[in-house]
Amino acid sequence: MSKHTITVTVNGQATTQEVDSRLLLVHFIREDLSLTGTHIGCDTSSCGACTVSMNGQTVKSCTVFAVQANGASLETIEGVAQGGQLHPLQEGFWEKHGLQCGYCTPGMIMSAKHLLSKNADPSETEIRQAISGNLCRCTGYNKIVEAVQYAAAKINETAPEEVPA
Repeated sequence: MSKHTITVTVNGQATTQEVDSRLLLVHFIREDLSLTGTHIGCDTSSCGACTVSMNGQTVKSCTVFAVQANGASLETIEGVAQGGQLHPLQEGFWEKHGLQCGYCTPGMIMSAKHLLSKNADPSETEIRQAISGNLCRCTGYNKIVEAVQYAAAKINETAPEEVPA
């Protein structure tokens, strides 16, 4: 087995680790970094439970080798809340009952967070498209869509007013 030293920034913290060249990013996050909010659902990229942000783009971490993340900035569900305050998406999932068993929730939130970073006021269709790579076996998705709409509204109400040029 070939070993490689990688350096990644995860939720704002830089870390350097030696990893096997075949180690998947999801296993690195969960086992080496003990960040177990990123879930393993299928190992085939079908479910989206392992979705994280890598350099500002969502990736299914079961399809990325840890060595491919060398030099990258990663965000996992553990990095979404800031200063003890839930992110509006986390709050939305709570307030709008966007989860049942919760297994898909971290991946859903990471996908929805990426959407909201690009589109602060998405339509229902855009939300459904953005989370289409994440499977939920419990909710039927309606409450998840409502949770994302809640978060978008909350983000937009707290956004500073744009000053006309």
